[in-house]
Amino acid sequence: MKSAVAEGAQVVIPKALQDRFGNRTGTTLDFVEERGRLVAVKAAAKDAVAEVYGILRLGRSTDALMRELRGEPDAIDPRPGPGLRRKRGRR
Repeated sequence: MKSAVAEGAQVVIPKALQDRFGNRTGTTLDFVEERGRLVAVKAAAKDAVAEVYGILRLGRSTDALMRELRGEPDAIDPRPGPGLRRKRGRR
């Protein structure tokens, strides 16, 4: 199948190849040169989380952020509660 390079270096992919490879509007292709040939390869889908991971700069530690969001932890009573008292067993 043939296709001409149009103005602006655009190339139309023949319909049969679009259907065969599942290329739809918005599909991103990477173009590489292999042994003197131009090869179009579907770009790998990007992970949405990976795209934004690490871009937020808070200027404080995670512990400080968690204290801000959750507040200070409640004080822990060192005495065992009613259900935690040791039972006196027979000797």
